[in-house]
Amino acid sequence: MGQAIQPRHLREGHLVSTVKQWGRSSRLLSAAVATALVPLVVAGPVGFTSGENVRPGGGWSGLWLSADSTASSGTSLQDVRTIVGADVGAAANLTGAGVGVALIDTGVAGVPGVPAAQIVNGPDLSFESQSASLRYLDTYGHGTHMAGIIVGNDTATGAKGLAPKAKLTSLKLGTANGAVDVTQVIAAIDWVVAHRNDDPANRIRVLNLSYGSGGNPNFWSDPLSFAVQRAWKAGIVVVAAAGNDGNSSVRLANPASDLYTIGVAATSTKGTLSTADDELSTFSNLATSEKMPDLLAPGQSIASLRVPGSNIDNSYPGARVGATLFRGSGTSQAAAVTSAAVALLLQAKPTLTPDQVKDVLRQGTYMRIGIAAERGIREINVNAALGLTPTTLAQTFMLSDASGSLDSARGGSRVVTNGVALSGQNTIYGPFDTAAWSKASADGTSWRGGSWMGNRIAGDGWTGSSFASRTWADASWSGAPWGGSATSWVDPSWSGRSWSGRSWSAGTWTGRSWSSEDWATASWN
Repeated sequence: MGQAIQPRHLREGHLVSTVKQWGRSSRLLSAAVATALVPLVVAGPVGFTSGENVRPGGGWSGLWLSADSTASSGTSLQDVRTIVGADVGAAANLTGAGVGVALIDTGVAGVPGVPAAQIVNGPDLSFESQSASLRYLDTYGHGTHMAGIIVGNDTATGAKGLAPKAKLTSLKLGTANGAVDVTQVIAAIDWVVAHRNDDPANRIRVLNLSYGSGGNPNFWSDPLSFAVQRAWKAGIVVVAAAGNDGNSSVRLANPASDLYTIGVAATSTKGTLSTADDELSTFSNLATSEKMPDLLAPGQSIASLRVPGSNIDNSYPGARVGATLFRGSGTSQAAAVTSAAVALLLQAKPTLTPDQVKDVLRQGTYMRIGIAAERGIREINVNAALGLTPTTLAQTFMLSDASGSLDSARGGSRVVTNGVALSGQNTIYGPFDTAAWSKASADGTSWRGGSWMGNRIAGDGWTGSSFASRTWADASWSGAPWGGSATSWVDPSWSGRSWSGRSWSAGTWTGRSWSSEDWATASWN
């Protein structure tokens, strides 16, 4: 069992502060949430960059750097299927057919192993949406890795996702360096709720958030909590990554810390199919107070789909497994495994409510060793869950009133343009009236066509085109970014960046370079 290697800026405590939550001292989750959010140096009038103690917004809670070398090829998706009890008994014939899964992430690239028939592109709400050659596509490499775990089908290697017939709706938010603001995530969740029934044969019942917002606000006032709670109450099981701050962390990442989510921590499988030796991964958040992880799922050295030429692919070539796969570790991967498991469960028992899904999955396999065993947190077992009768009691925890500040959710995680960090009650598009938004979100009117809270950020319907089976139309953003001097959202340095069919073309990011100072000693294994 190897030790997780933290990025240097986490090891040295950058972007970490203390706040009082529920009367306790709580460590804020780092802006990078222990993922490969490498700072980007940008030339040009528009650049979503990092400044001193400010890093690209949000954090995709996965692709953790690990020294686990139990197997050079990592843990296969077939092995994961066995470990979570999805290949035996009644579970063995389940595929996730008829269940929609929304993936709010960094997009999905049309690489080998991505089944176009199972992919739907919802609106691209990322900064890269303003570049026609980047729209919907995964320049970072994270979202495609998650999609592979859920619905992948790599015929070259036999790697198949755990729910290969589920219909996956991708909403791209993260750019090539992971930059995203929490308000983009809120807008995406609103869209998922509003459009969950667009495909009656594959209604969206699961939302995967392999993401941490950067801050740990009070859940009873947090706008992000309000958004995920509304999704939960609308019948969508919200699965969120617990975060990668380590077992000594005080709280789970936001929104996994919310009680109306399934917060998932990662386990190391030790390279075996037996669950007897599985234990909580050392990088996983394990709250010492407040909400504990709801359950565990394999999340270490998971071999899933690779995006050649993406950020992580270029940065960590040692993680490649053959031509099409890539090893990644993190609570992101554990969340994706869980989202697939939920799809299988809902295929078999479509009348289950989110509360009931959470209940039966939490009655999974007992951990036998380590701190998770001591605290009674169990690893998911799909076949066992199928045989359980869920409680009829609904969760009645306190709900958020959305009155809290966006900066509390952002924490130290900010997007920057022209040297100005986004802050205050502002979205990337302009001022944010929290009271007006929460009412519109609750009423289902925050989205009208391609406008969210009056801001035109997408097209008005399913009229776009891409590699996917169905795509939401795009739109040009009006106005200018918050930085002040820019006149357009379009970054000239994106010009020429394109997808050739199997990899990103090289040498087209004029003026851009990747900083490696925070990853000097890191490597993928």
